[in-house]
Amino acid sequence: MPPKTWKTLTSRVVYQNPWTTVREDIAELPDGKSTLYGVIECPECVGILPFLDENHVLMVRQYRYVFGENQRWEMPTGGVKPGESLLQAAQRELREEAGYEPTQLEPIHTYYPSKSIVHETAHLFIGRQLVQTRALPDETEFLEVARFPFDRVLQMVLDSEIRDSMTVIAVLLADRQRKIAK
Repeated sequence: MPPKTWKTLTSRVVYQNPWTTVREDIAELPDGKSTLYGVIECPECVGILPFLDENHVLMVRQYRYVFGENQRWEMPTGGVKPGESLLQAAQRELREEAGYEPTQLEPIHTYYPSKSIVHETAHLFIGRQLVQTRALPDETEFLEVARFPFDRVLQMVLDSEIRDSMTVIAVLLADRQRKIAK
């Protein structure tokens, strides 16, 4: 039998910017008691693992303010804009960050990056048959783009050099697909 649901008694926004909303809820628990619960809301996001050919992928690197790091590679990722489909968002993010258009875009997974306090859904894709175009990064993105052998990227995931969940999951699923296809 599934756990009983909680009931939201009150909800108020305590902070908001174009990318994030933080709200504070009072929720009634199944036993009738109430609790304070903080929720961070983010729009849906997409991540694209772009294959240049069967054995090479494109990765991007940028400064990540929250962790104060600029040395970790990741796949192109970003938020879905209002009115944009998931496929359109994935195409846009790959074009903006890496300067490529995918001819083939395959959805591989949807998941919740953080299930406890962050309300966000991530959608992962594999991009293939890429056509080079001009990169158009957002005004806050200062990116380095590089070509890597897929096996090296897989090893970077296994060694925890790559740590963002979107890239980790996409690389592991792509590796699984490659093994099944053999």
